[in-house]
Amino acid sequence: MSEARELLESGDISGLIRHLRFNADAMEPAEVARLMEGAAAVSGFDDMREAAAALAAREEPQQLYDFGYACIERGVAFLAVPALRRALEMMPGEPALLAELVSALERENRNAEAVAALEPHVDALDPWPSRYLLAYNALFSGDLDRAAREAARLPAPDEQWGLANDRLARMLSRAAAARAVSPLDSRDLRGWHFALGGSVLATISPYGFEDGMTGRFAYTSDSFATCRRTLDRLRLVLDAAGRRPTSVGLLPGRSSRILGLAAARLFGLPAEPFDPDRPGALVVAYDLNETDPGGLHERAEGQVLFEHASCWTDPPAVSADVAGFLHQVVVSPWGEQLRFSPGGEPERAPEDERPEEELAAEIVAADPAPEAGDGDAPPDPDERLAGFVRAVAGHWLAGPRYMVHSPGPVPSSRFA
Repeated sequence: MSEARELLESGDISGLIRHLRFNADAMEPAEVARLMEGAAAVSGFDDMREAAAALAAREEPQQLYDFGYACIERGVAFLAVPALRRALEMMPGEPALLAELVSALERENRNAEAVAALEPHVDALDPWPSRYLLAYNALFSGDLDRAAREAARLPAPDEQWGLANDRLARMLSRAAAARAVSPLDSRDLRGWHFALGGSVLATISPYGFEDGMTGRFAYTSDSFATCRRTLDRLRLVLDAAGRRPTSVGLLPGRSSRILGLAAARLFGLPAEPFDPDRPGALVVAYDLNETDPGGLHERAEGQVLFEHASCWTDPPAVSADVAGFLHQVVVSPWGEQLRFSPGGEPERAPEDERPEEELAAEIVAADPAPEAGDGDAPPDPDERLAGFVRAVAGHWLAGPRYMVHSPGPVPSSRFA
């Protein structure tokens, strides 16, 4: 507690939040509230400050709920969990408290805990949303059988829950298809990436697989060779699924245009500005977080959306149909690079300002051989990817491109 108070008094609010992430569960909610009252005052978050002050003064269900709600709204859902659990101890099974706890746990990707919270009360509550949430969280925790059983018990939804029901049904259908050729366990990144988002993951990170990354990157400095490699894997995916794009749709943004021009050269297709209504287009994005998602949620007939570098800690508003690799932070090959001088000192190399067409040509000319990595990652030959695509092709390119907030049942280490 003294360390947390020192962080607050020094004005290190980020340090305080990091400290609370690892210690709040062992603290009294009123203690946390007093700290967050001060932090919110410094940050100008009046809603959080008022809710925290009320909880610090009186620990009752309403105050605990209000504080939990404010924490979720302000992006610190982990602080809501102990407060809402305390409130549920006072009012077991109260629907509003339970729903808010489940919301907090979902935002923290603690889906198995959400299942445990819902399970004792689900039969007494309205199935929409309680049983739906039970099925949804069972799926995201990796328990496909439980998710399918709970979903089968759901009555027909009213209009309010129609989209949620459709999304759950699509995820379960994709998961069943993937499980025919993929284990869907806690290490099956490609299988779960497809099941939850309908996206085929082209490459698995060859670094740190056994050290907590399980196929994702944390920080990576991209290269022309990696761009060429993911485009080659994209071609493999298209061939395996029997898809033949007729043009490349260029999205706005320098990085996406460079990669799109490279794809057009490599595939022998005409390149043109993205038109959401053009059928048969291969739409190419470098990183979807760098572009406006307008026109990408629904797909024209035969359209395929490819994203080279997809951020898994801050997912894009739409899920690409094919993702090159998953990262937390990426530096493009033409972006400002960190390098070391001959004397060993770090220095910044400026952005590569060559014309887009010239950079695209360098991608096409690059060696597409995969990186050797550190030897811990499982082999991922072309035939394995092609076999996966052939098995799930009937469930691919169907339905809206929903955003997937959670990394799902396959955990990876990340920067705090």
